[in-house]
Amino acid sequence: MAVDFSRVRVLIVDDNGYMLTILRTILHGFGIKQIFESKDPADAFDMVRSDSVDIIITDYQMEILDGLDFVRLVRTADDSPNPLVPIIMLSAYSERSRVMAARDAGITEFCAKPVTAKEMFSKIASVINEPRPFIRNKSYFGPDRRRASQEGATYEGPERRKSRQKVDPDAAGPEAGPDAGDE
Repeated sequence: MAVDFSRVRVLIVDDNGYMLTILRTILHGFGIKQIFESKDPADAFDMVRSDSVDIIITDYQMEILDGLDFVRLVRTADDSPNPLVPIIMLSAYSERSRVMAARDAGITEFCAKPVTAKEMFSKIASVINEPRPFIRNKSYFGPDRRRASQEGATYEGPERRKSRQKVDPDAAGPEAGPDAGDE
């Protein structure tokens, strides 16, 4: 299936010139023609304010202002022109704590380095074709962090048995199932 990315405007924020070159080459291979680049997150935020971008790809770890701070700035700054812009974060450090910190900062997708063209294509197609609704509360602003389809799903959290009809354990026969009587 051919996908036309020719009108997508992408901003790459990475303090490593070699990584900028790799990403630019990958994006050009997808047919993306409008690519903005910045090695400095503060300058990148100025670019976000002055140029309309459709997707931001940012590194996690950068000097002075890191990727998490940059994401929070894009999402919550009063002068941010598009706090809903999809943000793909890249990092060579993909341990769970970093991925969770990035998610909690408001990223849309996370991509571990070394980046492959296939993975980058998948992330870009996902943010374009399957946008998630945004959530705002006192401690978070960003895409809905839930990934699983809610349609037809049953709740399996700690309060799950309260929603089930109570069963008398003495009356429960073999047909009652393994949760019969658990309260």
